[in-house]
Amino acid sequence: MRPWVLLRHFGIPFDEALIRLGEPGTKAKILDVTPSGKVPCLITDSGETVWESLAIMETLAERYPQHALWPREAAARAHARSISAEMHAGFADLRQNMPMHITTREPGIGATPGALADIARIDAIWTGCLAQSGGPFLFGDFCIADAMFAPVVMRFNSYAPAISEGAREYSARVTALPAVAAWIDDARKDNAR
Repeated sequence: MRPWVLLRHFGIPFDEALIRLGEPGTKAKILDVTPSGKVPCLITDSGETVWESLAIMETLAERYPQHALWPREAAARAHARSISAEMHAGFADLRQNMPMHITTREPGIGATPGALADIARIDAIWTGCLAQSGGPFLFGDFCIADAMFAPVVMRFNSYAPAISEGAREYSARVTALPAVAAWIDDARKDNAR
């Protein structure tokens, strides 16, 4: 979701190869594309293979410097990279107990102590960033950091944990972004197949 939303938001052209997960032959199809055996994977115009969301988005930031994929100001960029890395490597309890299923609506499910602690930390990150930047996104304009937290927004939409008003408003803004709305719409169509 993360690199796809970023590419769509910034209007960076790409071709998508859809591989359905959890089906016979899925693993083989993924291994045909990337040695990691995981998605997402970016194959550049020059044939380089880049996997893992954060690595893909760093590569896009290098290749498309005309777009502010990271904040332009150095301190904000360092902060954005820090919270993106924290998101990439952390919040295991939230991931395990509130898996991302866009069409799921199960308020209160998965509210374990560990998941709630992760949610509190995410709320604090969002609240702090929004207060510092003035919004509407974590660092003012939508950037990689917002894309990194888009799957969390989907989880919050599904499981409706108690979060601050600022976090709810931020979640609504992310959900309403055309690129995110397109992802949600595609997921609903795929779920209905």
